[in-house]
Amino acid sequence: MDLDLLFEITVAKPWEGGLHEAEQAKFQSAIEQVKLADKLGFRTAWFVEHHFREGRSHCSAPEVLLGALSQVTEQIRLGFGVTLMPHGFTHPVRVAEKVATVDVLSGGRVEWGTGRSTPGEQTAFGVPTGDVSRLQWRDAVQSVVSMWGNDRFTWDSEYLKFETPRPVLPKPVQSPHPPAWTAAVSEGSAAAAGEAGLGLLSFSILRPLETMARHIREYREAARNPKPITDVTLNRVAAYTLVHCAESRDVIEERKAWDSVWWWYQNQAELALEWDFPNYTQEQKDAIFPLLKERAEGRFDVHDFAKQDMVIVGDVDEVVEKMKRYADAGVDQLICYCEFGHLSHEAIMENLELLGTKVLPKIRDYVPNPDAFRPGDELEENSDVALSPAGITSRFRGKDE
Repeated sequence: MDLDLLFEITVAKPWEGGLHEAEQAKFQSAIEQVKLADKLGFRTAWFVEHHFREGRSHCSAPEVLLGALSQVTEQIRLGFGVTLMPHGFTHPVRVAEKVATVDVLSGGRVEWGTGRSTPGEQTAFGVPTGDVSRLQWRDAVQSVVSMWGNDRFTWDSEYLKFETPRPVLPKPVQSPHPPAWTAAVSEGSAAAAGEAGLGLLSFSILRPLETMARHIREYREAARNPKPITDVTLNRVAAYTLVHCAESRDVIEERKAWDSVWWWYQNQAELALEWDFPNYTQEQKDAIFPLLKERAEGRFDVHDFAKQDMVIVGDVDEVVEKMKRYADAGVDQLICYCEFGHLSHEAIMENLELLGTKVLPKIRDYVPNPDAFRPGDELEENSDVALSPAGITSRFRGKDE
C-alpha cells in the first residue's frame, strides 16, 4: 500500500493577524509539506475543490496550487481531488484545459479525480441534485476525454451542445490521458465506479472500516468486467482519513491532536446542518437531525471513531497497525489527511517525516490479509455504530458525491 496526502487548506478560526495573513500562511505551508512529501516518497498529493466552506476548506482553485507544485516537486503525483464535473460548476472545456495544463507543467504527473459534490454546493451554482447531477458528471467526463483524444472537438448530448469543431488545448502529456478517478461513497456507487473503469476515491472517516471494505469488494467485483467511460481503465482504490503520527502519546497530547480531530467532526456537522440539511428529504431529516445536532454541539467522544479505525492517531507502532487494517480492507493508496484542525505546520512536518521514514517502509512491505474482512463482517444498518453520527451522515451525504 502506498501513502498519499490530502489537502483542503484548513484555516481554522481564530485568525490571528486576520484572514489574509492566515490564508497566506496555510497555502505556503501546504506547498512546503508537499515538497517534503515528494522527498519522502509519498505517491500523490490530492487537493480538493470546495466552495463556501469557511475555516474548513479554502481550496477552491486546486489547479492553481497544483500548477505551482509542479514547479517545486519532482516525483510526487498531483491529484485533482476532485474536479466538480456537473456543468454548472465549470464548463467541460475549461476542465479539459486546466487539467491538461497541470499535466504539461508537471511532465505527466496528474491524477484526475472527478465528482459531483453535495447539495450545499450544487444549489449555489445552479447544479441539479440527485440523478441529473450524476448524468451531467458522466457526460462531462466523457466529453473531456473526447476533447483530449481528438484534434477537433464536437459534442451533441442532452447537457452539452458543441457544434462547431474546435481544438481544445493544451493536450495532456500522459497518453492517452491522465488516470481518472471518481469519488464514490454511497450505496451502489463503488460498483458503478468499477464498472466505469475508474479509480475509486473513498473514505473511512464517516463510516466504519468494515463498511468501506464491503464497498471495495463490490468495486473489485464490478471492475472485473468494466465498461470504461474513459480511455484509461483503472482498478485501484484510494481512501482518506485523518492521520497524525507522533513519537509518543505524550507528544500527541502536547499537540492537542485529539482536539483537532474533535474540531474536524464538529465542524463537519455544523456545515452539514447549515448547507446540506435543507436539501434532504423529510425522511433523511428525521433520521439525521438528532445525530448531527449532537455532534455540532460537541457532544461526542472522538476516541469512539479511533476505536473503529475511522481515524489514525498514535505513535509509529499504533499507526502502522491501523494502516495494515486499511491494506487488509483492499486500499491501494491510503490518503493521509494531515492538515486538520489547529495542528501547527511544525507538527504536520514532523508527522510527515515519521510517516515517510518509519511508517511507509513497513506499509509498503506489508502483505495484506485477504481474510481480514469477510462478507457479513460489516455492522448491521440498525446497529449503534452504523447509526452513529458518522455512519448515518455518510449514507445520506454520499448521495451526491
